[in-house]
Amino acid sequence: MNVLLAKSAGFCFGVKRAVNVVYEKIEEADTPIYTYGPIIHNEEVVKDLEKKGVTVIHSLDKLGDYPVGTMIIRSHGISRMEYETIKQAGFTIVDATCPFVLKIHRLVEEYSNKGYSILIFGNENHPEVCGIRGWVKEDTRVSIIGTKEEAQEFSLLKDEKCVIVSQTTFNYNKFQELVEIITKKGYDIIVLNTICNATEERQTEARKIAGQSDAMIVIGDKKSSNTQKLFEICKNECENTYYIQTSDDMDYSKLKSINNVGITAGASTPNNIIEEVSKNVRNEL
Repeated sequence: MNVLLAKSAGFCFGVKRAVNVVYEKIEEADTPIYTYGPIIHNEEVVKDLEKKGVTVIHSLDKLGDYPVGTMIIRSHGISRMEYETIKQAGFTIVDATCPFVLKIHRLVEEYSNKGYSILIFGNENHPEVCGIRGWVKEDTRVSIIGTKEEAQEFSLLKDEKCVIVSQTTFNYNKFQELVEIITKKGYDIIVLNTICNATEERQTEARKIAGQSDAMIVIGDKKSSNTQKLFEICKNECENTYYIQTSDDMDYSKLKSINNVGITAGASTPNNIIEEVSKNVRNEL
């Protein structure tokens, strides 16, 4: 029996940084601690922080209902307007936005100020994409696409200049596919690959392991975009792929007749959950 655990599984740099910031502020603060939205997309981590007194604020409309304290910006980032609203409400802001996401904020702000329209590859409802959109100059055209069909339908006006950026966790192969479709239209386009290196490495490794495995386990929160992408990639390579949040979600008896099991995990999955799954797989085998 062979169990192959992806080296890239678990917290990426940006997620680890954001989570560490919250735990540090819990130790330091003598005022209430809040996060605007869940600090990362992982229910287990958010529950642990709530036990330690951290409150998740889901809507800025409710900001006045809470005592002023420290507001920690989630790893996905927020819009300029949201940032200013929190600041004006008197909260101390601690920005835990992933540096790779902050770079995209600066890019879309810069290029929209230069007169470029902005095209974002990603999920329009994902908080990272919503945040990115919120740093574009107000009168700038912003388009968000995530599928081949949307790319085929996309069009620009005559003499319109456009910059393409991407959600940091977007599928790299899909990114290349969409870029190819749009560049063939002959528009004046600048392509900026803003998928973070950790995402590319994680997806490449997951694809390789899944291709060598009889069963593949992908661990991560159901709301995690990067974990969803990993599942899609692994499912394409290995039909027998399972998507779980914790070890309790896995029926390990299904692996009894399996020779090779691969395991990977999203960027928001804590090491203790990965270790528990890996241990249980080995015990079952």
